[in-house]
Amino acid sequence: MRLGFSGTGYIAKIHADAAQAIGARVASVANHRPESRAAFAERFAVDRTFENVPDLLAAGGIDGLVVCTPNALHAPDTLAALAAGIPVLVEKPMARTAVEAQTMHDASVASVVPLMVAHCWRFDAEALWLRDEVRAGRLGRIIRTKGYGVHVDWGPKGWFTQSALAGGGALADMGIHALDTVRFLLGDPLPERVYAAVGTYYREIDVDDTGVIVVTWQGGITSVIESGWFQPQADGPEAATQLYGTEGYGRLYPTSRKASGGELVDPGFVFPRKPHCLPEMYQAQMRAFLEVIRTGRVEEGRSDVSLVNARIVDATYTSSQRGEVVHL
Repeated sequence: MRLGFSGTGYIAKIHADAAQAIGARVASVANHRPESRAAFAERFAVDRTFENVPDLLAAGGIDGLVVCTPNALHAPDTLAALAAGIPVLVEKPMARTAVEAQTMHDASVASVVPLMVAHCWRFDAEALWLRDEVRAGRLGRIIRTKGYGVHVDWGPKGWFTQSALAGGGALADMGIHALDTVRFLLGDPLPERVYAAVGTYYREIDVDDTGVIVVTWQGGITSVIESGWFQPQADGPEAATQLYGTEGYGRLYPTSRKASGGELVDPGFVFPRKPHCLPEMYQAQMRAFLEVIRTGRVEEGRSDVSLVNARIVDATYTSSQRGEVVHL
């Protein structure tokens, strides 16, 4: 299986490592920066390099494209690949806005070319374990949840902090992990309303570095999600989630379950993990993408599911600006 890559930054290297670990070939790469492009090509033994995605696609020779660019390029790179009949794995967030995400989803449906969004925590063994506990009814009816997407004493630089390129800040970068993880655990419920307070307090940047979001899902579950960069403290690592049900409590990182009035059930996962974002998670995700290429069917990371995430993120910023609840 031959993969093309758009982008050569940190996450592109993570995906390329995963691809090679499971036997796929990193066949071509596109990036407008010659030095970064050359270094990526040398590291992953890439034969063909290009300045942009249209040139990469015109050259052919790939079975799928992995889009790891700044968020502003997610839509144009994805649309170009879909038009060329090439399946796409695009990094989260799906796009800068729900409008852009909608165009990507619509193009995939119209062309019958699969589009997968890289929500990596859907492929983590611990998240899968807790999802199965919820499915089995061991927590009863879920009433409320708490989730975390927070960097402590650290935050990114460059395009991540530029609204024109990123679309949003810590919410789009980190909060999206917490948002998608809780949706995965709950079976991808649809949102009913959103209330949020989002702001910039720790750095002089034109995107958010702090956020608290409250989402009420259809069916009545309420989720509180915290996002942030440069925070002095976090109550859990990336994608850590707590679920409160009528029959018990479950959590990710550290991962366990407790029945009401009962003892803690420890499934035996190691905590803390080093690294927290395990290579096996990305390998499982890449394996799923190769299956998407083979079959044309997307299971986890479907574009329609990620489109809902994009709508929630848009509603979050609207709610914070207006100081009111946004109904979806």
